[in-house]
Parts: sequence; C-alpha cells; structure tokens
Amino acid sequence: MSSVEVKAISEESKQKTGEEKNKSSRENQRGDHHIPKNSPGVAPGKEPFVYQGDKETKLSEYDVVVVGAGLSGAVLARKLAIEQKKRVLIIEKRNHIGGNCFDYKDEDTGILMNMYGAHLFFTDHDRVWDYIKDHSTWKRWEHEVVGKIDGQFCPIPPNVTTVNMLCGAQLKTVEDMDKWLAENQVKYEKITNGEEMAKSRVGEILYEKIFKYYTYKQWKKWPRDMHPSVLARLPCRNNHDTRYKNRKYMALPKDGYTQFFVSFLKHPLIDVHLNVDFFKLRKDIPKDATIIYTGPVDYYFADQGYEPLEYRSINFHIERLMNYGFYQPNSVVNYPGPEVDFTRIVEYKHFLNQEIPHTVIVKETTTDEGDPYYPVLNDKNMALFQKYKILAEKEKGVHFVGRLANYKYFDMDAAILNALQYYDEHFGKGIKSAEVQADAPWLAMK
Repeated sequence: MSSVEVKAISEESKQKTGEEKNKSSRENQRGDHHIPKNSPGVAPGKEPFVYQGDKETKLSEYDVVVVGAGLSGAVLARKLAIEQKKRVLIIEKRNHIGGNCFDYKDEDTGILMNMYGAHLFFTDHDRVWDYIKDHSTWKRWEHEVVGKIDGQFCPIPPNVTTVNMLCGAQLKTVEDMDKWLAENQVKYEKITNGEEMAKSRVGEILYEKIFKYYTYKQWKKWPRDMHPSVLARLPCRNNHDTRYKNRKYMALPKDGYTQFFVSFLKHPLIDVHLNVDFFKLRKDIPKDATIIYTGPVDYYFADQGYEPLEYRSINFHIERLMNYGFYQPNSVVNYPGPEVDFTRIVEYKHFLNQEIPHTVIVKETTTDEGDPYYPVLNDKNMALFQKYKILAEKEKGVHFVGRLANYKYFDMDAAILNALQYYDEHFGKGIKSAEVQADAPWLAMK
C-alpha cells in the first residue's frame, strides 16, 4: 500500500468539509446504477486505489498534485507531464476517473449511459478539437431536445415550429419569426433579473410555457430571483433549426467518455489514485509541490467561517424497461410545466443509435443536497464568492481552476479551453515559484 493510500485511510480531516456535509445524500442522488465489475476507469471498492502508477511512489516524489480527475485536472496534468516532464499525481475523491463525464455500460441492458446526466460535446474552437480528437473515435452527433408542452413534443430551444405549435401562429420564414419576436418581446430600460431577461428574448407566452416553471424546478427559485445571466444562456431561433447547438464540431466519443479519459490520462509521468480525500492528505503534501485544485472553492476554505456557496445538485431516478423498444421519441425530453416534478427524461440508447432491445430512462429532479453541479448565481452568492476569491488569491502555491473552483458553469469545450489557456498563462514558461503563483490564479474569471 502506498504512502498516499495509508494517509488517506488513517488520517482524519481536522475541518468539516462541504464534501462531508453532502456525503449522506450521495447514494440516493446517483440512483440505481448497475456498473459491471472491471469497468474501465473504476476502482474495485471504496478503499483508496492506485488506478494508474506505482503504489510504492512516495508523495514527496511528485512535482504536481492535481485535485480532481475531470476535464480541467486531466488537461493540466497531461500538459505538465508531456511538455515539462513533471511527475504528476491526480487524486480523486470518487471511485472513478472522468469527473461528471463518466459513463459506463449498464450491466443489465448493455446500454452506454452517463452517471451524471447526458454530456454532449460541441465547440467552434479548433484548438480544443485538435487537442482531444486523437484520444477517441468521434462520431458526428447533432443533438436535439424537445419539450413536452400542452401534450405536444415541441423543439427546444424554441424556433418557428415551436411558436406555431404553442401560440397558434402560422409563421414560415425568418422574416415572419423576426416580426413575431419584435411584437412579443418585452422591452425594459434595464434588465435586472432572469424573468426580465427571458421576456425580453421570447415574450410572455413562451416565457410562461417554457421557462418560468422549468427554472423554478431547476433552481428552486423563480426567474425574478435569478441573475439575468442565467436566463441569457437560453437561445431562441428565428428559423426551423432543431439542433440544440450549432457548432463547427459536434460529436460523441464512439466508445464513451470514460474510454476517452483512459487514453487521455495514459502517460508514464501521470499517476491516478481514486477514493482519496484531498483534505485528509493536504497537510502531507510537500511545501514545494504545486497544487492544482479543481474542487469547490468554498470546500477548500471551509474553516474560514464564511457561509457555504449555494449549488444545485441532481437526483437521478433510473428505470429499466426490458424488451421495450424506445420509451420516447428523442434522447432528451424536457418537461417545463408544473404538472410533474422532474425537469427531463433522458433515454440513453438514442445516443450513438445503440441497437439494443431494452431501454433505460432516467428522470432528473434537482435538489439542494449532494454533489455540486450548478452554481446558483444571484447577488448574494456572487458577493460571497468574491470573498472566497480573495482568499484564493492569497493561497500560495495553489492554482484554482475549473467550474467549481471558479463558481461558474462551463460547457465541456469551455472547460478544456479554460485549462489550456490557464496553462499558457501560468505554466507556459515553466512552473512559477509559490510566491508568483499566488499573484494571479484567476485567469478563468477574466
């Protein structure tokens, strides 16, 4: 057993972390997952596990310790190992690699499915695509979402067809849609909240039918209580395009995201240890080692006396339907109305057109407890985050990178690009001293 494993087992944390606060809800949150034994990227049990590397390697032999085996941590670990020949240890509190991208083949049905909700890759950035494309066979996938509204399956984001179905209109052209939007969008001198943002984009009718109750189910807050930026992310089309996104590169890894991470992390200078709690290990990390922290920033500073930041998490309710065919007409069906408590149903065998006689559906409901997924962006939380940001700027030798460390939602491509740009800024000319590192660890917030 390595020194890292021994410390993880025997040492008890002296602070109550956010991770420990949420531990009790995790099993229910993850649903009834049936992951086969010997699945790639997974530890065989709950004990600290050396997934990749030599178990006899001492903690003092590593140049860099990366906290988290998701996209941000993996990109920086790989860049430092390949370009600077640094010895890197990735520690991950979960029992698998890949962060929230982790997927597996369901033991009962053989369907490839995500543990933490559907993940779709799309980007316009050549740099991002060029960086990841060789670590999997990628298949073009133009993702579509529909919403079940008024008993109909309507395109989401709303487009010409959506307006015709929900508003009784007879629009045909881009010009028709532009005129309809101009007549229905609500005008404000200054947009101050999410409700005003949504109405300024789609008008009253679509706001009520698509955004109002869905937002409350997702955030447990009405749009009027949310920052405008939350609703600004929601597009509205002025044509018949049914794609969820329109990007240069839109694809899924043929063998799944976990297999992508297996390939991406494979390097003789990168070791990966699973089921390891950073907070129980932190005091034993050598002072001259560089730490890259990708977890929640408020967990890191949990002993400073500030309130925790607010996040929304997700409960996944899994149902297996044997010899059933397809349950629904699309991979993702949103339920934006108040008549059901779940936000959407995902049927995974639609992805990559999996030819399997059975199916698995996953209903998603959101909750305040459990693993942090989405930062709740309102004035209170954004002001509180600024206090954590000041603490992070003073933390010598630690780089705070990624969505949780920055209290900001990133799409997959944005997380990869952010990590690449962070490397350019902070490590491009070699790892800087601890004193210099502390000066500007917040590229991701700029």
